[in-house]
Amino acid sequence: MKNESKTKKRVQYQPRFKQILVWIITVVLSTAYVVVGHGIFSNGLNIFNTEGALVEKGRVQEIGETVSEQYDLSEEITYENSATYFTVSLTTGPEKGTVVTAVQTSDNYTDVHEEPVSAGDKVILYNYGDESMGSEWIFGGYARFDTLLLLGILFFVLLLVFGRVKGFNTIVSLTFTVLAIFTVFIPSILSGYNIYLMSLVTCIFTIAMTLLITNGASTKSIATILGCIFGVAVAAGLSIVFEKLLRLTGMLDEHSIYLTYLDSGVSIDLVALIYAMIVIGAMGAVMDVAMDISSSLYEIRLHARDIGFARLVKSGIRIGRDVMGTMANTLVLAYIGSSLASILLLITYSASLRELLNRESIVVEILQALVGSTAILLTIPLTAVVCGIIYTQKPMPDTPAPKTSHRTEEEMKPISAMTEEERQAYFFGD
Repeated sequence: MKNESKTKKRVQYQPRFKQILVWIITVVLSTAYVVVGHGIFSNGLNIFNTEGALVEKGRVQEIGETVSEQYDLSEEITYENSATYFTVSLTTGPEKGTVVTAVQTSDNYTDVHEEPVSAGDKVILYNYGDESMGSEWIFGGYARFDTLLLLGILFFVLLLVFGRVKGFNTIVSLTFTVLAIFTVFIPSILSGYNIYLMSLVTCIFTIAMTLLITNGASTKSIATILGCIFGVAVAAGLSIVFEKLLRLTGMLDEHSIYLTYLDSGVSIDLVALIYAMIVIGAMGAVMDVAMDISSSLYEIRLHARDIGFARLVKSGIRIGRDVMGTMANTLVLAYIGSSLASILLLITYSASLRELLNRESIVVEILQALVGSTAILLTIPLTAVVCGIIYTQKPMPDTPAPKTSHRTEEEMKPISAMTEEERQAYFFGD
């Protein structure tokens, strides 16, 4: 009996040890990807422009006088400019702890103004090296990132409270995703590397890393990874085809124009940037759909051992029908929400609906939504087929014994003990 007990414990610990080992290996390899990738693509690259004004953060100590000036531009229009002086204790930089005098300016030329500073506010200051504005230090805005940091901490705490180990793994994978984009992918673009290739590398790394860290190495993770890669490949293929058909130039707004005048000496392919926007934007939604399908089919296969390939694929497609509507809406609304101000501006300054719908910036927004939604739709059957192949070829682990409850014996009847007719009715309806 003791030997049997030891054997059972050993069997129970083996999968757990394997998952921990896979987690450690994935974290180590992901760290190596970020560190080595950043070293390669950032070599000799100065990402931030440090030759302009000195930018520091400080806390407002005391508000001083306000000086106002008025100019009559016409009989009906009067221009008013005001400057408020205040003292600030610098909290960053080589002069940290020094109290300096800064100035906040405002005018009546526009209806949008920063709120007047008050004691205790955290502010961003610029130092241009002259006193043409009445002081060397100019108010540049409020330090807003600290508030965002508090919201981020709250988000992480909620992940840990509700997700526990899964929540912690989510934080780890999210950290690597952000690092991969901002320390590897973006420097590779600024260094002149192929955007098409680096977009796919970033997507494959993010997909594999996220699923291995959050779900471990299993048939479910493998099926999800393959489904995600197929979905991203669909988005990539459609992007390339329609970039040619639509004759896109990449000149979407003033930001695109600024990219053509970078001092780095690197020519950035603006059309390739559109490709990267579409593929990376669609990746998140594709991952969600693939995970939903593979998890659902895994549970069905786990409890219905004799279910065949065709039935499993059919179930996956039926499940996907419930998912596709909400995910497509999520993708479209995300694109509309992120560009709402630009859309309003273009609508206001367009002569007709025909002109609006043929503006390149609007065309790209529509293209993003349509390509992403199409990738979601095709990810559903592709993931279902992959799951059908993998799940029906490999034996499933034993299901745990049902817990005792106050239900009747008929109500507690396990799915594995149902007849074929009962099982079909349970999973596929009457």
